[in-house]
Amino acid sequence: MQAPLLYPVGTTQACKFAADILKKRRIQITDHPSPDVTDLLLDIPSFCPNGTLRSGEDIQFYLECLPSHIRIIGGNIDGFIPETYQKTDLLRDPEYVAQNASITASCAIMIAAQKLPVTLPLASVLVIGWGRIGKCLAHQLKGMGADPIVAARKESDRAILRALGYRTASIHSLRQILPAVRILFNTAPAPVLCEEDFADAPECLKIDLASSPGIICPDTIHARGLPGIHAPESSGQLIADTVCRLLMEESK
Repeated sequence: MQAPLLYPVGTTQACKFAADILKKRRIQITDHPSPDVTDLLLDIPSFCPNGTLRSGEDIQFYLECLPSHIRIIGGNIDGFIPETYQKTDLLRDPEYVAQNASITASCAIMIAAQKLPVTLPLASVLVIGWGRIGKCLAHQLKGMGADPIVAARKESDRAILRALGYRTASIHSLRQILPAVRILFNTAPAPVLCEEDFADAPECLKIDLASSPGIICPDTIHARGLPGIHAPESSGQLIADTVCRLLMEESK
């Protein structure tokens, strides 16, 4: 089997950290196209909505310079890469997305801590959603001494939350509890609250982490792509760890 030779073309800090870490782990890295390249490493996620890479370049520019048997490693790459190429989408890898959710939660808490003159244990915190990021947020907040309320749509999720020691709320009761909330983290990718709902909660800090807005209010902080922005080294470490794991699995 040919030894891996990675060609990282991502321009984000996270991708650059990943390349440096992989090099330290003695994975061969090249800074130019060649017939020996086995893997093309893109940014995570890789593409803009218009189909260009996040760097603004066309993926064809790279594909035309590389052998047809290379593997493309990226994020959300379906529909942008010809089907003839082998593809590995890290945003479909369960371990990667779980660890990325944990980094996202840490970054969101960091933003909240910077914005408010009160420590988390003294702040009333509401987390909306019980998906990957919601779970990580609740766990990390609890570990920092906060006592978050977690709002979930399903009664079965709320039952599990109560069994785990969390205070809970129904999505439909949010307006009633908002006046007592100082920090709100939303992870639900669907409209759940609007400006009118915050009429009696003027001091509530609103941080929306969902892929599509769940809070429709002018002073909401829409925070997406946090790992690459606020923790690029951690994000790069995760990319490198995942690539190494995948390469090890292939070699078995």
